[in-house]
Amino acid sequence: MTQYAHSEVLVDTQWLLEHLNDPQMRIVEVDTSPQPYKDAHIPGAVFWNIFTDLLLPNLQINFDPVSMEKLLSRSGITNDTTVVAYGSYPGTGAWIFWLLQVFGHKNVRVLNGGHQKWLAQNLRVATELSNFEPTQYSISAVDTTERVFAAEVQASIGNADRVLLDVRSVEEYRGEFFLNQPPQATERAGHIPGAVHIEHLLTLNEDGTFKSFDELQAIYSSQGITPDKEIIPYCAIGGRSGYTWFVLKYLLGYPKVRNYDGSWNEWSRIPNVAIER
Repeated sequence: MTQYAHSEVLVDTQWLLEHLNDPQMRIVEVDTSPQPYKDAHIPGAVFWNIFTDLLLPNLQINFDPVSMEKLLSRSGITNDTTVVAYGSYPGTGAWIFWLLQVFGHKNVRVLNGGHQKWLAQNLRVATELSNFEPTQYSISAVDTTERVFAAEVQASIGNADRVLLDVRSVEEYRGEFFLNQPPQATERAGHIPGAVHIEHLLTLNEDGTFKSFDELQAIYSSQGITPDKEIIPYCAIGGRSGYTWFVLKYLLGYPKVRNYDGSWNEWSRIPNVAIER
């Protein structure tokens, strides 16, 4: 991991195993269902449900600071706690890294390989619920500098200095798959005009760990995703694009990357904006 631009934001399974009892650290498992957590989670990990803890009913990310303060407090996390994030879905930990940066929590690490790697190595797991004494977490401000909003995305179409990067599956990009099944009346399928398509899963090895710096660099540069341009990734609801923000900014060191977290969930419902299929 030493070749990444910011390798300090990654931890491997061995490091985490050696630090399970660190009182200054809190492990967070994030998933769409509590079942994987109940079946086998890393000892001491608390559980965050993507749908009920992090998203609003309309599937937009909940940026309400009071809601995040309550979530962090009930998880036994203080403003100085180091958070190690992981999940069973590839890239979840990196998305949480981006999200917590927005809320001003800087001490965040991503478990390289996540749940998949931990289980594959037959490391110690727990089934009992992790409970910690609640804290008094305080968020002073929400940082919007790592976010892009729809109006700026619209203005970026056709801009040679910016790249709109669609990181969804090829079926989503082509308009063959809708966010909701069956589709809602207000939802359209396709992609933002001119968007380059690189699925986020291409950045991972079979064991769920990140590919090497050289491999990642080749994936993006071959499609014109270069450090001299401003990169705006998007997906369906902002999670996979938050993951891609992490890969580009922290693993490759790209200086100008911001996440369009409204993503296709928002863009597909905006009247009169252009869509390609």
